[in-house]
Amino acid sequence: MKKLILLLFLSILMLNVMLAQSFNDPTNTATKLLDHNQGKLTIGGYGQIDFNQKFDNAIRSNGTLDVHRMVLLFGYQFSDRVDFVTELEFEHVKEVFVEQAFIRYKLNEFMALRAGLILIPMGIINEYHEPTTFNGVERPSVAGSIIPTTWREIGAGLSGKFTDIGLKYQAYIVNGLNGYDGNSKISGAGIRSGRQKGAESFISSPNLSFKLDYFGVNHLKLGLAGYFGKTQSTLYNGADKNNNNFMMMADSTIINLSVIGLDLRYENNGFSFRSALIYGGLANTMEYNTFTGSNAGSAMHGFYAEAAYDVFVNFKSTADGLTFFVRYENLNTQSKVEKSTTKDDKYAVQEIITGVGYKIADGVVLKSDFRFYKNKTENKYSKQFNAGVAVWF
Repeated sequence: MKKLILLLFLSILMLNVMLAQSFNDPTNTATKLLDHNQGKLTIGGYGQIDFNQKFDNAIRSNGTLDVHRMVLLFGYQFSDRVDFVTELEFEHVKEVFVEQAFIRYKLNEFMALRAGLILIPMGIINEYHEPTTFNGVERPSVAGSIIPTTWREIGAGLSGKFTDIGLKYQAYIVNGLNGYDGNSKISGAGIRSGRQKGAESFISSPNLSFKLDYFGVNHLKLGLAGYFGKTQSTLYNGADKNNNNFMMMADSTIINLSVIGLDLRYENNGFSFRSALIYGGLANTMEYNTFTGSNAGSAMHGFYAEAAYDVFVNFKSTADGLTFFVRYENLNTQSKVEKSTTKDDKYAVQEIITGVGYKIADGVVLKSDFRFYKNKTENKYSKQFNAGVAVWF
């Protein structure tokens, strides 16, 4: 873990030496709809269609083809100060989700109130998850197993930015992850199964989510995020506060969760580099695992670093781009465990992904890559070829 932190720090230091003062703030779905709303209603969308094929010298596997996600985006301007954004997602043709749905009320030039179903600002991909904005057919595994992308909860808070100094901030009070609803939701595989997604969510204690982004250096954006609180439990509902034994039992169904995230993005003259480091501490896991029979770890971590280059940058006359990339990932959803829990090395994963994306127009990218991955129980990397189509408009 110390080596990962040191690597990210050195990356930041190296890039800061190279750069001069300027401002740049990347765009995602919400900012695109809010900042470019010229009328009452704005409509957009994004989607990806994937092909995945595993390779093994001894075992044959069928490839899979999937309309992974198709998303409709709507923004509505009620007044100069009040906007609404929503994101409706259809996954695998058969599942429907609401990924965002919030009101923005601009209090002044530097501050706005947001309330509704809000993306948790952690890492890069959870907020910038449109498929044309990241390299590779699939999102990084850190953004799936460690940060349960797309992670969104219902809440309210403040957001804004100070352009003159290149600082953007977000701070929200939200409902926490579902830790227990008669069954355990947190396990050695991480916190992903605890997402409530705004679907009949319940709350037993509020959680805090915040992020600071610094974009006051040319071509560079740095992020620091935090998430602190407790998982939620249905066992508290209707509980007698004077019944100490029952309250102790209910307390054993929650996990105290503290997550810290650092991220970095750099782009200049066709070259890009991005990295994210996420560390999560989970307390009360011994009591939780004993009561629920789960195997949740007491810590998890994830790290990835990616370098890419657009070979068309210096001689293209259109919006086309041909970007080659390579990404390394290291993650473990059970990096530490209590003495009463058996550590399972299958949760410690390394990946190397390399591939290419061909941008044939603004908002349309054809992608392909090779993924090599293994966990600590395996002696060799498994191999998979991926290809896909990504659109965003």
